[in-house]
Amino acid sequence: MTSVFARYPGSVRDEAVAADGSVCPQFGQVAAALDQLGGVGLTAVVGAMAQERRVHGVVFGTYVDGRLEEQPFPLCPVPRVVPAADWAHLARGVEQRHRALNAFLADVYRPGGRRRTDDDRAPEVVRAGVVPEWVVTASPGHRPSAVGWAAPGQQRITVSGLDLLRGPDGWVVLEDNLRVPSGIGYALSNRASGRAALPDLYAAAEAAGLVDPTEAVALLRAALADAAPPACDGVPQLGLLTDGPDNTAWFEHRLLAEAMGAPIATPDLLWPTPSGGVAVQVGAERVPVDVLYRRFDEADLAGHLTPTGIPVDVLLGEAVRAGQLAVANVPGNGVADDKATYRFVPEMIEFYLGEQPVLATVPTWLLAEEADLAAVRDRLHELVVKPVDGYGGQGVVFGPQCSPTELAELQAEVLAAPHRFVAQEPVDFSTVPTVVDGLVVPRRADLRVFAVAGTTTRALPAPLTRVALEEGSLLVNSSQGGGSKDTWVLPPA
Repeated sequence: MTSVFARYPGSVRDEAVAADGSVCPQFGQVAAALDQLGGVGLTAVVGAMAQERRVHGVVFGTYVDGRLEEQPFPLCPVPRVVPAADWAHLARGVEQRHRALNAFLADVYRPGGRRRTDDDRAPEVVRAGVVPEWVVTASPGHRPSAVGWAAPGQQRITVSGLDLLRGPDGWVVLEDNLRVPSGIGYALSNRASGRAALPDLYAAAEAAGLVDPTEAVALLRAALADAAPPACDGVPQLGLLTDGPDNTAWFEHRLLAEAMGAPIATPDLLWPTPSGGVAVQVGAERVPVDVLYRRFDEADLAGHLTPTGIPVDVLLGEAVRAGQLAVANVPGNGVADDKATYRFVPEMIEFYLGEQPVLATVPTWLLAEEADLAAVRDRLHELVVKPVDGYGGQGVVFGPQCSPTELAELQAEVLAAPHRFVAQEPVDFSTVPTVVDGLVVPRRADLRVFAVAGTTTRALPAPLTRVALEEGSLLVNSSQGGGSKDTWVLPPA
């Protein structure tokens, strides 16, 4: 039987096959199983997996010409394997970064805080000269009104999702997602699909201690419960706040709500309670909730009305200020995850935690700064340019892949509004074996690692691997044509 890796071009950047063609030790079990399947068997597995996901409705949404279109969320049957030592390092670094960013948000939004004309009320990190004032005040995600959206001591980031790349010198953080990060549900569904398609392989791996991603549900639920307001004197009632089927992650919202035993809370199901709180309509009953896990953009809260005609942001804001409700993640977190703030997170870790950063970051220039703009304006062909407030891969331009015309257009756009952009050194990040058109080929992949913060901060054992499906592509986002993989976190040896 011919190995499915017979023509696989191993390299120093590949996580499974070395440059000499040898299979890396952590990938040995997977490689042996794939070779036993052979090319025909692997093609059959791809088809069975796609059918299983269609049956279970594993989709994501994208807006095309203003209309939401649901598409299958592609899953490669070849899992990505993360050694235990790598995972321990990643978890420690993600937890550290989450703690520092929560401290930054508490500083920015402390009660009685910032007034532009009163320097002594600026965030401490600004007063100490660690972060420039404009990074906070000019951030598109800065919401001064968000001060009143959190109870004293509440973690403003309950759930984070950090995107990481495995570069030549190890793992680096590409960006922080602190508003409504998605992917936990997809990581869970990827494991379920992989187990269904390759039962023998998964049974053997699980018997050997493969980390179970479903443990993430209990950790998520516990962190959300920790956000409950002081008025809650029993087991907190959770709800998942979503704008419903028009949301691109509607599949995930329903999956997580069911997994946590929490009702779906769409705007048309929200009611005020006599005590000043909020209840969710569940069938014929109105269930008072203590914590709403927010899963849609804060900018859209005001655009939705409850059955009583009250805008969602008004109803929730009044309940929060009355001490009857907590919203997680808290509105206003965008000031901590835009691309300009990213540049200063290593310094925040030292300032707030007194620690050295565990994870590296990508060299970044803030084009709003004259010196940074001067340093890179003639190097855009070598760099990656990103909008400060971009997400999901939107607006990202890879200079080395641009034509001369595209570069000229990029430079004109940057020079017209430099404050809207950052520039970063490109990362030569790793490839993983991926099935494309029946062949196993190397494709670039990132890793989204989630963490939750309540009484403690914990990385969730449910990382999501996203993979570029086109040869040479660096864009792994599903909205940009990417796919996904189940991620195996191996147990310690």
